[in-house]
Amino acid sequence: MQLQQIDKQRYSKHYKQVFIGVVILMMAIALPVSSGLIYLLGNEQGNFWLNVAGVVVAAFVVVQLFRRYRNHEYLFEVLYVWDLKQMLNKIYRKQKAIKAAMAEGDRDAMVIMNWSYKGSKQLYTLDNNTITMEELNRAMSDLDKLIEQYDYSVTLEDFSPELLEKY
Repeated sequence: MQLQQIDKQRYSKHYKQVFIGVVILMMAIALPVSSGLIYLLGNEQGNFWLNVAGVVVAAFVVVQLFRRYRNHEYLFEVLYVWDLKQMLNKIYRKQKAIKAAMAEGDRDAMVIMNWSYKGSKQLYTLDNNTITMEELNRAMSDLDKLIEQYDYSVTLEDFSPELLEKY
């Protein structure tokens, strides 16, 4: 996965509209399905699992719609940020081992953390999360010093998800 330039206003607008659409679609599917199941199979002891079944059916429909329209231009920013969050989460889960390798001069670890820091910065900017930006900038500066210390050349294009397999 490579980092892409994302228009913040477009992302924000599409994210809000997709979120509202998902909520409306979930309600429009879950309520009638649950009601129908309760009408057909309901009993006086409770209908919790029939309500859950309605939500599961609605979630299944929403997931299928996202799969079908994954490459639609309107969803590009929303799904890009989703994929970015997934990749950052994978890196975060291995961060302890990656940072240990980075301290020993492992270039691949530095490539991963460079990508992670830049991806996090992009994500924080898109989501207006300025609270942790100072800490992130400090970590990026420390990494830049480490890269310079080992005289490496590290770019965002050097990153690939396969690099994570060794940690």
